[in-house]
Amino acid sequence: MKTLLGLLFTLLWSSAAIATKFGLYATTPMALATTRFLIAGALLYLFVYLVSNKYRRPTKKEWGPLFVLGLLNTTIYLGATFWALKYVSAGLFNLFVATNPFLVAVLSSIWLKRQVSSKEWIGMIVAALGLLIAAWPSLAGSEAQIVGLVVLGIGMVAMAVGSVYFKKVNLDLPGAVINTWQLIIGGVISLPLTFFLEKETFFLTMDYNFWGSLIWLVFVISIGTMLLWFYLLKEDAVKANNWLFMTPIFGYILAAVLLHEPITRFDFAATIFVVTGLLLSGNLSFIHLKKLGGAQSGRH
Repeated sequence: MKTLLGLLFTLLWSSAAIATKFGLYATTPMALATTRFLIAGALLYLFVYLVSNKYRRPTKKEWGPLFVLGLLNTTIYLGATFWALKYVSAGLFNLFVATNPFLVAVLSSIWLKRQVSSKEWIGMIVAALGLLIAAWPSLAGSEAQIVGLVVLGIGMVAMAVGSVYFKKVNLDLPGAVINTWQLIIGGVISLPLTFFLEKETFFLTMDYNFWGSLIWLVFVISIGTMLLWFYLLKEDAVKANNWLFMTPIFGYILAAVLLHEPITRFDFAATIFVVTGLLLSGNLSFIHLKKLGGAQSGRH
């Protein structure tokens, strides 16, 4: 079951870059990001406190951690990735997402005193070699691409810190409540940043690109996928982040089909390394694969 949830998370997480690319045809990055945060936060608020009416509000001590999570996971991480996707491909974006387990593993060993096993380290190193192979051709790109890579790096660091911080503070709140407030807080913080960064470049075309992107990002990613992410994080922060190693595989396929981005021999080689690394890390065993294959056969 955990393998199925991990694969579902990876597929949906990979699709966020694709949806964002379509949205950027219709508006500017921070405007799209901030609109997504506030709409998703408002919808979750209505569900959590008005429709279900079974969740408590955060206490005074919990507002501080929620503010930090909103700043790290929403404003900085998602804001940075939206902005960076203006300059880099969706495939390359998903490669950067897959580097997150390194940062989480290091921070977890320092901050949470979690012992990262040699098996996990070996698996991540092998997968990292695959990421390097795939990213190598893009590293010789334009200045705009380099700036995009730097912004993406900032976003990845924010996400890693947010993941470990979430585990450390161990908030006694359901994932739905945490996600609601981190989206609302992150969206409010993003409003002045959007005005400052895009006051001279802002444009908006309310076409199918805008609405399709916004609907997918709000309902599927901000609400559905983030709730799944919190569940996986509570199980184990490092293993949850290891699923991000699979994002290049799904990301390349989705980008090729929907955005017509080419898949090169570097990408194929990287895929082999990434899957091998994931297997070596112990996050996806051959037993799980057999079970998954049997379940799929049963459906057919």
